[in-house]
Amino acid sequence: MDAKKKELVQESFKKVAPISEKAAEIFYGKLFELDPSLKPLFKGDIVEQGRKLMKVLGTAVAGLNNLEALIPVVKDLGRRHVGYGVPESSYATVGEALIYTLGAGLGDAFTPETKEAWIEVYGLLSNVMIEASDY
Repeated sequence: MDAKKKELVQESFKKVAPISEKAAEIFYGKLFELDPSLKPLFKGDIVEQGRKLMKVLGTAVAGLNNLEALIPVVKDLGRRHVGYGVPESSYATVGEALIYTLGAGLGDAFTPETKEAWIEVYGLLSNVMIEASDY
């Protein structure tokens, strides 16, 4: 991943952070619309889950400048998701919901270049999670 794409992701996330609760609400609404079978995986308070999601995203986005430190954290997250019962197939759905959410939250600031950068970042991170999960 080149420096320009990292910058696009990091700068766009700064714009999402102030609306993180709304972004999480949009994300989970879209996720469950795309695949209602995932809803039972979320047993706790969905608002709290949204806070956790936004915190993890923030950590990952900040960690793009130090992938050597970020990758082990992402691998651990992938292994934990297996324990939660998350199917491998859901990673594509989560990616679709994430991109939709970013588009909704950023509006015109979600340029094609920014979208491409996010798709690359999500692809990298989700592949690391899947590989660590031994599906």
